[in-house]
Amino acid sequence: MRRDIVHPGAGKLKYEIREIVAFARSLSRWSIPIQWENIGDPVKKGEHIVQWIKDIVREKAGEDLSYAYSETEGAREAREFLSAQASRRPKLSGADGYPEPVKIEADDILFFNGLGDAVGKVFGFLRREARVLGPSPAYSTLSSAEAAHSGYEHLTYRLDPNRDWMPDMEDVELKVKYNDSVAGLLLINPDNPTGAVYPVEILQEFVRIARTYGLFIVCDETYANIVYGGAKTAALSQIIDGVPGLALRSLSKEVPWPGARCGWIEVYNRHSDKRFDAYVRSLVDAKRLEVCSTSLPQLCIPAIMGDSRYPDHLISRAAMFEQRAEEAYQAFQGIKGVSLKKPRGALYATAVFDPGILEEPTLRTLPVSDSSLGEYIQEQTAGVAPDKRFVYWLLASTGICVVPLSGFASDLPGFRFTLLEYDDEKRRRIYKTMGKAVRQYLGEN
Repeated sequence: MRRDIVHPGAGKLKYEIREIVAFARSLSRWSIPIQWENIGDPVKKGEHIVQWIKDIVREKAGEDLSYAYSETEGAREAREFLSAQASRRPKLSGADGYPEPVKIEADDILFFNGLGDAVGKVFGFLRREARVLGPSPAYSTLSSAEAAHSGYEHLTYRLDPNRDWMPDMEDVELKVKYNDSVAGLLLINPDNPTGAVYPVEILQEFVRIARTYGLFIVCDETYANIVYGGAKTAALSQIIDGVPGLALRSLSKEVPWPGARCGWIEVYNRHSDKRFDAYVRSLVDAKRLEVCSTSLPQLCIPAIMGDSRYPDHLISRAAMFEQRAEEAYQAFQGIKGVSLKKPRGALYATAVFDPGILEEPTLRTLPVSDSSLGEYIQEQTAGVAPDKRFVYWLLASTGICVVPLSGFASDLPGFRFTLLEYDDEKRRRIYKTMGKAVRQYLGEN
């Protein structure tokens, strides 16, 4: 072609969580049954949707309006319900003088076809020179979108596995202070992939840095209602005070209803800064070009989330994931060369190998059923990151599909897996098999 038509950030659109699926399917010639521990879909892993939620969806699907367009910003009743819920979040109690929570209106809610759509818009309509500093490891959709919009590698701050995956706030501030292209801060709370839950003090530090340097905050709160193990945190709206910000929320994981593709943004302090206001207006304008997001799940939100049974539903699911987090944690205890911090929120666990251990010796393998399979893995892993090499061998040897940590904008070697398998016996067997495979790969008897 006479013109280069490729966006400078096109090569940054990587989603290892699903890219690993293509490799797993390539093993079909060896008839290896795959255990999918890579994708966060509770329903595909056997979780049943409770009957009263199904009844609500069925009833709404019987209404003609669920087949119509909604308003561009989202169904009015859903936006009014969600803004009222957000505005009822209580002021945090304590001796530190926490600010009043931000109150929002229906016009501060904007719906998208899933948070993947929202993330694409949030980063796609920033100026290319405006960067958003985010965590490492980072959820691939967020890190890839930020990198793609700018055409450069995602700018990151460190999450420290030795401190329960807490952000290194000194690292955050130094990278903001000495890089004036940073316009925003990204955090994921509770975190994907690590399962960390940020205490209020950490959130306050993000707000302080944003206020000091004139930044906005983006907080992915997909797992806000999946917190367990005694962890305490807060919504961004409870501590953001006057700083401009966006919170990303969704039905996908807490109902769970990932196939709804229904997510929304809560906008805070939109009018506190003219540039931020213009940026939010561009997000709304972009939605108008699409007309609207899918109507049915929006119309179900007030009935589902406003039902008197919903709080107990959330409590029971959090308890379920707490048990699974403990099982995953125990499966990796006592294995030299790898560590796994017990998750406190979300649906995932992350194991990290000791520095350098995967590179010496370089030809670590796991037993496979066929010599041709071993040759294929050797070919496919030539030149890949050391943790990705382990993940490929794990797949070939056990059929367990996990995601290398290098696929999460991280230079730490490790892997992430889900806490979603609903069959208790099968799940425990998977965790035990993974632990055994790590021992074998590291040469531990």
